[in-house]
Amino acid sequence: MRKYNYRQSPLVCLITAGLLVAGNLHAQHYDAHAAFAPTLYTQNGNAFRSAGGDPGPDYWQNRADYTLNASFDSSSHILKGIAEIDYTNNSSDPLPYIWLELDQNTEKPDALANILQPNNRKLSDKMGFQFAKVQVLQSGHWQDAQYKVLGTRMQLFLPVPLKGSGTKVQLRLDYSFELQKSSAADRAGYMQTPQGTIYEFGYWFPRVCVYDDVRGWNTLPFIGGGEFYFEYGDMDYTITAPAGMLAVGGGTLVNGKDVLDNKLYDQLQKARRSDKTVLIRSIQDIKSGIATKEKSGQVSWHFQMKNTRDVAFALSSAFIWDGAKINLAGGKTSFAQSVYPISSAQNDSSWVRATEYLKASVEDFSRRWFEYPYPEATNVAGPIGGMEYPGITFDHHAASGKSLFMLISHEIGHTWYPMIVGSDERRAPFMDEGFNTFIDIYAQQDFNHGEFAPKRDGEYAPGGGNPADEIVPVIASVQNGPTLMTPADWQDYKYVHPMSYFKTAFGLVLLREVILGPDRFDYAFRHYTAKWAYKHPMPTDFFRTVENAAGEDLGWFWRGWFYNNWQLDQAVTDVAYVDDDPTKGALITLKNKEKLPMPVSVEIRQDGGAPITVKLPVEIWQRGDSWTFRANTTSKLKSVEIDPKALLPEMDRSNNKWVGN
Repeated sequence: MRKYNYRQSPLVCLITAGLLVAGNLHAQHYDAHAAFAPTLYTQNGNAFRSAGGDPGPDYWQNRADYTLNASFDSSSHILKGIAEIDYTNNSSDPLPYIWLELDQNTEKPDALANILQPNNRKLSDKMGFQFAKVQVLQSGHWQDAQYKVLGTRMQLFLPVPLKGSGTKVQLRLDYSFELQKSSAADRAGYMQTPQGTIYEFGYWFPRVCVYDDVRGWNTLPFIGGGEFYFEYGDMDYTITAPAGMLAVGGGTLVNGKDVLDNKLYDQLQKARRSDKTVLIRSIQDIKSGIATKEKSGQVSWHFQMKNTRDVAFALSSAFIWDGAKINLAGGKTSFAQSVYPISSAQNDSSWVRATEYLKASVEDFSRRWFEYPYPEATNVAGPIGGMEYPGITFDHHAASGKSLFMLISHEIGHTWYPMIVGSDERRAPFMDEGFNTFIDIYAQQDFNHGEFAPKRDGEYAPGGGNPADEIVPVIASVQNGPTLMTPADWQDYKYVHPMSYFKTAFGLVLLREVILGPDRFDYAFRHYTAKWAYKHPMPTDFFRTVENAAGEDLGWFWRGWFYNNWQLDQAVTDVAYVDDDPTKGALITLKNKEKLPMPVSVEIRQDGGAPITVKLPVEIWQRGDSWTFRANTTSKLKSVEIDPKALLPEMDRSNNKWVGN
């Protein structure tokens, strides 16, 4: 998530604007041939990506393993690092060069982000990544490599092309950068507290871009909206920082016993065994300076994380620290932990419950969708409004109550999408932000008997009302705007939350609650998650998976909801009795007036007898825009209403109901 402001609902203004224009739009008029056109998929399945949506028998992806050694000077805010990268080319293509991503270079004047989004920030060529060495291992010796830096990208030229089919090359980059108060488009930064400064490090080392079977090298520059797309690998990293600071990071702290004060280490072991939150470092410990064994000099924190796309970490002497055991299936466990300043622990609805929220969210996502694979889940309170990394989140220090639960649940949910299921966030933001917002809906519903339910916030139905109604002005506002298939950086950022988050999540709710039903949808979504775990799915892989696992042709839905912003307007246009006799049945005519078709639920109320509910499949609209069906009535009708529970995004509910005389 990019710079989530927990105090505001970024959709409200857009929805209000949409309400003003919705009534002025010209009718689109339904076209059955366009809605059900058989041309959604322009490519057949192949050996890499099957027609059924799964990875094919010859699916491949490259791999990047990292050994990182970094030191941080808290007086100059300069981080110096050495990144050694073992890169494996599993494709069949020889690679004469390797592309890397340099996200800290958004601080440089020539970064595309600063051209597309002019700002008043201090920019300098001396900011961002500075390289002392860029080398390739040749015949057992490090040799300087030729390279070019183009904004937030580096093209590293290899002495000889890297052959495919599992051939490896080793790279070394000696680098440094000065951490800004807000760095890398607010993915890293620092804030001061009375007890010490909190430093959050994301996007802190050069990372190899993805080379895949769809586009080859994926080199879209980092603009600020589009986020991850990286290769999987193992990461071993060591952070050296002043004694007295605590460090937390993605993965496992390998040398905790060596670096932590004995009291904290013992409390940490208690927390790992406890179902309830255990305080590891208290306010009194902060005041007493209890943190590391060494009281002066430097301390090196050694972390490891397996099968991950990235790692992030945080440092501070100001952290309160607590944790609890995460319970997974089959007796397996993980560990939830939170670190936060004293100012974030002012009442019972603040960060003192953060680990409770984190633990519950991980357990819920694991039970519903895919088991959490990492040994720890970490939550950091600091200056970053809300940002996700594998197994660790940066969340705003002032959030509390429902906003804090939403923030923590959403950011750790990103460990599933896109950290476990490695989609391309930069090109398809709906596959991470939208999927994640969707699973948040049910986690919020499940938590503590619905304490914070239903989910209504800046990501989903920000007005606090019915999502089916709130999405209507959003769709109206983008009739000539971006679709869900539009990359985040190719649209005005005001549309990203309404579209990538809200519209995607509500679309999946429609699939689950209206079109397929929970059992069929959940099976398909779990199947997609399991098959594409630690791999790189494309949007069509997801579409194909759901269709095949659920057994439905959903081309009409993908076309109308994802590829377009089609609107929905269904109406009851006529009610007549067979032979003018209500006891012989009623002929009810419905009309689909706009481009988007949907299944229809009809509630029929009679003068005598129980209400009748008729469910009609979407296929009724394959032949045209009108459908008449016979209802077996026994008396005169009081009313006929479509979508009586208001589950569908109807742009005009006034024509949904017919009332008898």
